[in-house]
Amino acid sequence: MIDTHNLKSRDHYLNKLIAFRDTEPVKVVTGIRRCGKSSLLKLMVQHLKDTGIVEDQIIEMNFESHEFKKMNADDFYHYVKERVLPGKRMYLFFDELQRIDHWEDTVNSFRVDFNCDIYITGSNAYLLSSEYSTYLSGRCVEIKMLPLSFREFIDFHGFEVKEVKSALGGTKKVVFHKSGDRYELREIFDAYMRFGGMPGIADVGFDQEKAMVLLDGIYSTVVVRDILEREKRRGQKQITDPVLLRKIILFLADNIGSTVSVSSIGNTLVNEGLLKDGKRKGIPSTHTVQAYVSALMESYFFYDIKRFDIKGKEYLRTLGKFYIVDMGLRNYLLGFRNRDSGHAIENVVYFELLRRGYDVAIGKVDTAEVDFIATKTDEKLYVQVTESMVSEEVRRRELAPLQKIRDNYEKIVLSMDTGLDSSYDGIKSLNLIQWLLG
Repeated sequence: MIDTHNLKSRDHYLNKLIAFRDTEPVKVVTGIRRCGKSSLLKLMVQHLKDTGIVEDQIIEMNFESHEFKKMNADDFYHYVKERVLPGKRMYLFFDELQRIDHWEDTVNSFRVDFNCDIYITGSNAYLLSSEYSTYLSGRCVEIKMLPLSFREFIDFHGFEVKEVKSALGGTKKVVFHKSGDRYELREIFDAYMRFGGMPGIADVGFDQEKAMVLLDGIYSTVVVRDILEREKRRGQKQITDPVLLRKIILFLADNIGSTVSVSSIGNTLVNEGLLKDGKRKGIPSTHTVQAYVSALMESYFFYDIKRFDIKGKEYLRTLGKFYIVDMGLRNYLLGFRNRDSGHAIENVVYFELLRRGYDVAIGKVDTAEVDFIATKTDEKLYVQVTESMVSEEVRRRELAPLQKIRDNYEKIVLSMDTGLDSSYDGIKSLNLIQWLLG
């Protein structure tokens, strides 16, 4: 069991769970393995206890545990039924529930048969497939969990940002470790880009060897349990080649932020000789590659982003992009390098926008491209991402697409070096690290 006394708070997600406490919808927390879903359930359990709920009203089951490994749907129902207290409100927590076949029938029965509030986690989007929707349509709320944000990374690793006097007058932000050591913000950001945001990294510190071991474990678990084993359980035969799967993972990781055609992935792998060591003969079909890519997105390893025609106000069927859920995992796969740091920071910005509740698309305006259009309710934000705004040539390139957009929504350029000006004709030039700190 996870010791709640040692858990770091994930208030962004915990507050969402609390907001839906004792409401009808089943609370479903989704996200890649080891991003903190189990800990979040523990934090919610502790919140319940702090507000007067007694231990006997709470039922916790982690289906990764050997205790429940051989349990079927009937066993699952009877286990819970035996522990439900008559006349009491029960709180049910089911971790990694996708391992139980036909679990959706059982959860629906709990809703019907008992006075209960239900919380679920899953590491695969198949959990919220059409079968699930059939049973619980309109009666569930999904909370999408991601690895640590930069702000959370600072907290988890024992750092604190403080304002100090600068040499030129005024103040600047610096970072202090609980040990008393002082660091520049850029140093901590570089560590975030290197090690990524998996919470477990905080337990080993900035020890590269130990971090790689931990990331290897996450990678293997995602690939084996959430993709290969799950396909077997579903009786599917499309995803059977672990060599092809790894090559596609490496290809997508290497091409984050670049336009990618699923139909071209197989051709590229063959043309570059990347499949020659495998047993596969010929080029894998587009259908096959799509199945592998879809499985990677279902496991929350990669996220895809579509193009939106700003003037035509419609999504386009042309090439989209893929981003990897954690930079640490990318570095584990590809090694550490700086040659594509522009796409790397773009990757970070994409997931930060998701954390802040935006729907995100690539913007197309005439022949130009806007890195991100971020929307929610009546709010819209146009975002360009670049390493530096110092060069006049770069400024012209990054500002040009935004200048073509004629509406009055906010337009910003995020960079590591903003240059001297903070605004260009109403387009804000913001420091990326400061923006991440919120």
